[in-house]
Amino acid sequence: MAAPITAPPENTMEVTDYFVKPAYSTRQSTESFSADSEELQDYVVNFLDKQVGSETQFLTNVGDLLENLTAENSALEEQVLTVSSSVPPKVSEALSAAEGCRSSLEDLLQREQLIFNMLHQHRQVAQPWMDNLRQTCNQVDTIERHMKYLRCLQHIEELSAAVQQCLMTSSIQEAIKAVDSMAVLDCGLNQSGCSHLQNFLRETLCFWHKIIKDRLASDDIISQRALASCQGLPSTQLVSSATCLLQAPPLCLPIQIMLLPLRRRFKYHFYGNRQTNSLSKPEWYLTQVLMWMGNNSAFMEEKIQPILDRAEASFSARVELCRGLLSLVQEKVASDASRLLYDDVLFCHLVEEVLQFEKELRSNHLYPAVLPGLLHLLLEDAVLQKWLTVEKKMAVEKMDAMLSAEGAWSSQYKDISDMDELKAPDCAETFMTLLQVITERYRALPCPSAQLKFLELQRELVDDFRIRLTQVMKEESRCPLGVRYCAILNAVNYISTILGDWADNVFFLQLQQAAVSHGEEMVLRGQGTMEVGRLASLEGSLFDGLLALLDRLKGDMLGRLLEWTMREITEKAKPYCQDRWLSLPSQHDQSTMTLSSTACPMMLCVRDRLLNLHNVLSLSLFQLAWQGLAERLDNFLYQNVILCNHFSDGGAAQLQFDMTRNLFPLFGHYCKRPENFFKHVKEACLILCLNVGSAILLRTLLNESEEEMRDWTGAGDPSPEAALNELGVYCLAPCDVLILLSLRTSWPGQ
Repeated sequence: MAAPITAPPENTMEVTDYFVKPAYSTRQSTESFSADSEELQDYVVNFLDKQVGSETQFLTNVGDLLENLTAENSALEEQVLTVSSSVPPKVSEALSAAEGCRSSLEDLLQREQLIFNMLHQHRQVAQPWMDNLRQTCNQVDTIERHMKYLRCLQHIEELSAAVQQCLMTSSIQEAIKAVDSMAVLDCGLNQSGCSHLQNFLRETLCFWHKIIKDRLASDDIISQRALASCQGLPSTQLVSSATCLLQAPPLCLPIQIMLLPLRRRFKYHFYGNRQTNSLSKPEWYLTQVLMWMGNNSAFMEEKIQPILDRAEASFSARVELCRGLLSLVQEKVASDASRLLYDDVLFCHLVEEVLQFEKELRSNHLYPAVLPGLLHLLLEDAVLQKWLTVEKKMAVEKMDAMLSAEGAWSSQYKDISDMDELKAPDCAETFMTLLQVITERYRALPCPSAQLKFLELQRELVDDFRIRLTQVMKEESRCPLGVRYCAILNAVNYISTILGDWADNVFFLQLQQAAVSHGEEMVLRGQGTMEVGRLASLEGSLFDGLLALLDRLKGDMLGRLLEWTMREITEKAKPYCQDRWLSLPSQHDQSTMTLSSTACPMMLCVRDRLLNLHNVLSLSLFQLAWQGLAERLDNFLYQNVILCNHFSDGGAAQLQFDMTRNLFPLFGHYCKRPENFFKHVKEACLILCLNVGSAILLRTLLNESEEEMRDWTGAGDPSPEAALNELGVYCLAPCDVLILLSLRTSWPGQ
C-alpha cells in the first residue's frame, strides 16, 4: 500500500508541468491553447488512466492526487507572485537609468551644439587673421626666395671679385679654384628655374674663363710656370734652379756656325790680360753684345728666317741669335760676380749694369720672358746675400748723410705752394726716393722669395729711419713750436702717406700674396693667425706694423705740439678768466659791442699760432692740429671762464659776442661752421643769454625732473632733453644746464 501512495506525486509533477506550461504559453499565445483543448482532454484522460487505472480499487487514490496537485499549484502560484513582485523595481531602476542616460545625452548634445556655435563664431572672427597670416607667410616666403636669390647673386659677385683679385696678384691657381666654384654653382642652379640668374652666372663664368685662358697662354704665365720650382725653394737651392733654367735646348747648327766669329771676338777682348777685360767695366762687354744683337737682327729676320720657315723650323732666327750671344754674357757675369764679392763698389756697379742690360734686352730687343736672361745669376745664394748686405750698408750711409745735411729739414718745394701740400723735408723725400730706387732694382727679379728679402730690408730701413726721427724729435721736444720739430712731424706724416700708397700698389700686393702662399717666416714673423688671414684677404698689408708705429709717433708729436700751444694760450687768457663778468653793464646801456680788452692777448695768440701751424704743417696735419686745438680751447673756456664765474645779462652778452664774433671767425678760415667745434662754449652762451622767462621755465622743468625722477616718456610735459633740444642744446646734460642757470645773476627778486 505504501508504494501506490508514493507513486502519484511523481506523476502529479508531470501533470502539473503540463498544465503550468500551457499557462505560461497562453501568455505567449492564447489561440494556441484553444486549438489544443481537445488534445488536452486526451492527455488528462491518459494521465488518469496511468495514475488511477481502470480498476475501481484504485479510485481511492484520486483524493490524494488532487491534494498533491493542489499543493503543487499553490507552490507554483507563490513562486509566480514572488517573481511578479520583484520585477517592477528592476524595471523602474532600468527606466531610471535610461532616463538618466537620455538626460546626459541631451546635455551632451546641447554642449556639442554650444561648442559648435562657439567654434563657428571663432572661425568667423579668426578668418581675417588667418587670411592676413596666410598673406604674411606668403610674403615671407617670397622675401626668403628673394633673399636666397640675392645671396646667390652676392656669392657670384664675391667669386668674380675673388677671381679679379687673384688675377691682379697673379695667383692663377686661386683664380681657377674660384672659377671652379662658379661652375659647381651653375650645376646647382639647373633645377632652380632661375633662368636669368643662371644666364648671368654662365656669362660671368665664360668671361673669366676666357681671361684666364688668355692669361695662361701669355708669355708672363709661361715664365711663371717655368720658374715655379724656383719660387718654392729656399735661397740655398736657387743656384740649381737657375742652372736648370739655363739648360735650354742647344742652338741649331747654322746658328752655332754663325756665332763662331762673334764668340772668338768676345773671348779675345773680354778674357785674358786684355785691357778690355776689366772688372770695373762690365758695361763694355754687355754693351758690345747688345750692339751685336741690334746689328744682326734685321739680317736674321730678312735672310735667315725665311730659310727656317721653308724648313718648317719652329723657332725664331733672331731669338736664337740673342740666345747664343746671351750664353756668352751669362758665363762672363757668373765668373765676374764670384770675383767681386769682396769689393762693394765694383759689385754694385756690376749689379746696376746687369739690371740695365736685362731691361734693354726685354724692352728693346723683345727677348721672350719665358727664356732666362741674366737676373737668374743674381739669385745665387752668395751673390744675393752680398747684394742685400751692400744695399743695407749703402742705405744706412745715405741715411746718415741725409739727416746731417744742412738743408735736411727744409722742403725743396717750399716756394711752390701747389706742390708742397705734404711739406715733406728734404731728408724724408730723399729717404723715400732711396727706397723707391731699391724697389725698382729688385722688381724685375723672377723669384718672389728673393723679392721678399728685399722687401724685408726696406721695412728694416723704414723702422731704422723712424728710430732716428724719434731721436731727433726728442732733442727738439724742448721747443715743439719750432720749425724743425714741425718738419720732423711732416716727415713722419709723409713716410706714413707713401707707405699707405704702397700698401695698395699691385706689385706689393703680389708680394704679399706670395708671402702668404709660401709662408715666408722672414716676412710674416710675429704675425698671428688673424693677421695672416687679413693679409691673405688683402684687408691688411705688409706695412701695417710700420704704419701703426708711425701713426703713434705722429699722434704723440701732435699732442705735444698742441699741449705747448695751449700753454701759451692759457697764459695769455688769465686776465680774461678773471674778468668781472658779474658787473659788466647790459648791452642796452652800450652803443656798440666791442671785444673785451682782456681777450685781445688770447685772441692774438690763437690767431698767430693758427697761422704759424698752417705755414709749417702739411695740409692733413694742419687739419688735425686746428681741430685738436679747437677741442682743447673749447674745454678750457668752458671750465676756466664759464664755470668759474657768475654772469650778469651784460656779462653773458659780452661773452657771447667775444666767442661768436671774434673767436669762432678765427677758425672760420679753415671750415664753414667753426662753432660746431666749440659745442660746450656755444651751448653755454645760449643758456646764459636766455631771457628771464624762458630761463625760469627751463629751471623749473629741470628741477622737477631732478627731484621727482618722473617718467618723462609717459608724462604730458616734455622731457628735459627734448626741451634742451628745442633750444639748440645737444651736448650739455640737464645737470650741466642747471649749473649754468645757477651762474646767472639776473633772476627776479635778486
